[in-house]
Amino acid sequence: MKKRIAINGFGRIGRLTLRRLLKS
Repeated sequence: MKKRIAINGFGRIGRLTLRRLLKS
């Protein structure tokens, strides 16, 4: 659930982080 909050809080940054995690 923390990930969801981070995405909502970071917004665009959260999306970039998700992409990085997927690429990793």
